[in-house]
Amino acid sequence: MKEALQQLISQAIQSLIDNESLSVEIPIIKIDRTRDKTHGDFAANVAMMLAKPARKNPRDIAAMIIEALPENDFVDQVDIAGPGFINFFVSDNSRLSVVNNVLDQADRFGCSEKGQGKKVQVEFVSANPTGPLHVGHGRGAAYGATLANLLKAVGYTVHSEYYVNDAGRQMDILATSVWLRYLQNQQVPIVFPANAYKGDYILDIVAEISQEHGDAYVVSADEVMKDLPLDEPEGGDKEKHIDALVDKAKTLLGDNRYRYVFELALNSILDDIREDLEEFGVHYEEWFSERSLMDKGLVNKSIERLRENDRVYVDKAEGKSTLWFRSTDFGDDKDRVVQRDNGQTTYFASDIAYHMDKFERGYDTVIDVWGSDHHGYVPRVKAALTALNYDAEKLEVLLVQFANLYRGGEKVQMSTRSGSFVKLRELREEVGSDAARFFYVMRKCEQHLDFDLDLAKSKSSENPVYYIQYAHARICSVFRQLDEKKINYDQVLGLENLSLLTEEHEKNILQQLARYPEVVDTAAHQHEPHLIAHYLRELANTLHTYYNAHHFIVDDKNLRNTRLSLIVAVRQVIKNGLALLGVSAPQEM
Repeated sequence: MKEALQQLISQAIQSLIDNESLSVEIPIIKIDRTRDKTHGDFAANVAMMLAKPARKNPRDIAAMIIEALPENDFVDQVDIAGPGFINFFVSDNSRLSVVNNVLDQADRFGCSEKGQGKKVQVEFVSANPTGPLHVGHGRGAAYGATLANLLKAVGYTVHSEYYVNDAGRQMDILATSVWLRYLQNQQVPIVFPANAYKGDYILDIVAEISQEHGDAYVVSADEVMKDLPLDEPEGGDKEKHIDALVDKAKTLLGDNRYRYVFELALNSILDDIREDLEEFGVHYEEWFSERSLMDKGLVNKSIERLRENDRVYVDKAEGKSTLWFRSTDFGDDKDRVVQRDNGQTTYFASDIAYHMDKFERGYDTVIDVWGSDHHGYVPRVKAALTALNYDAEKLEVLLVQFANLYRGGEKVQMSTRSGSFVKLRELREEVGSDAARFFYVMRKCEQHLDFDLDLAKSKSSENPVYYIQYAHARICSVFRQLDEKKINYDQVLGLENLSLLTEEHEKNILQQLARYPEVVDTAAHQHEPHLIAHYLRELANTLHTYYNAHHFIVDDKNLRNTRLSLIVAVRQVIKNGLALLGVSAPQEM
């Protein structure tokens, strides 16, 4: 309806321009729903926007536009309000037509082609495969997957991607952690380092090594601990200590045995992450390996391009040859290292190469969904893209606050290395994937989220996902009652008698159904899935109120089939909205 009104106004202004009544350019026309229904259904402020360029009173311009509006059958009345608002009163036929539209379009109701098939990449979660996903990762997963669904719904070609950090220091620390636990399992008296990964999931990997290779990977404690810098508990540096242990693991195991431990740890955890996300309803078109950047020479290629553009320099202070990216040229607070003195490239260099590859793949928009702790990383990545002669505005970085989990009124602390964290899988098992997916997107991504487990498990109107799903199930129950009474539902008859929907509750439902495509469009383009969650809660509340106030299976077959058609439309929209959120629409509860 908004688009139809925009078209009407645009045509009216064009006719005024053509007959030289106005000397203006047609502006972007904004249509809003009115809050006070005495002012109509929709309002436009276009007359006030044109007042200055046209050098006319806005109320006079509004009157001219109204006079020039083309004939149509979906507006009953048009008024001028206040300083020059144009208020539209939609016709009853137009208001009722939403039921036909919903039933005709079914699963496609709310979808559009506004994206025009433009290519969008959405990268999300991308947690290091150093341990199982925890509840903090779950929010990024739910948000990213829902955003991808929304963008697809409005006509974009979406490529969902998980960036696998399968190279670098953290993976070496993981492999070393596994080996050290293996040694302990083999009764080697090793003191486990403060900065290693400590979760129970490490023991499962250790068990596989022991089963396959017995004691073939055993090295004495003296060999492991010889000449190591002190760890933190002994007053040393935990970072230097763990790095030295990594070097020891590589030396003492040798390339083949170390690579076996490394690959086993990586694949075991990555397989667990894949399975966890699949069971959470999160699917990807691609799992992109960081190591592939090295294998394809993309890291070196990106550095060479920066060198050609004079965007890197060598710092030879104290005899070192560290390579720096001039990120301060683009507003960053300091320059960034891309290659260390020993020739190793940095994480940042890999990120530059990865984003270079994204842009080379030809996406119109690249969306990164990151944890809020990465906010400082945004300007340097955009700086690198600009330095590589890409349009950094095509990169949108959305920062997601981690969720705070509360159980029994107490906040649960999480730390990946300490192993003291609640896994996403555990959350799903406790509250169900539906509740988890819904609760994760109830707020804007940049807002803090306190996840109340007790509420998520409750079967009450206070639990929004239960309340919405119950509305869907309630409508299904009406049709089971219909079958029990051996009464047929005649949709054709129902649609022929939509004019019987005169109750206030019915008018409210019609208005809310008509809003759904607008909500989907706004949620997609503003990247705000929570708008769908809030809309569904409002629609469910209106349905429950209607259900409690009126009977649907009445003797009058015209009224009966019309009301049934209305609630079928509500059921369809609830199902469509829940599908976007990755939540099921049960028929019974």
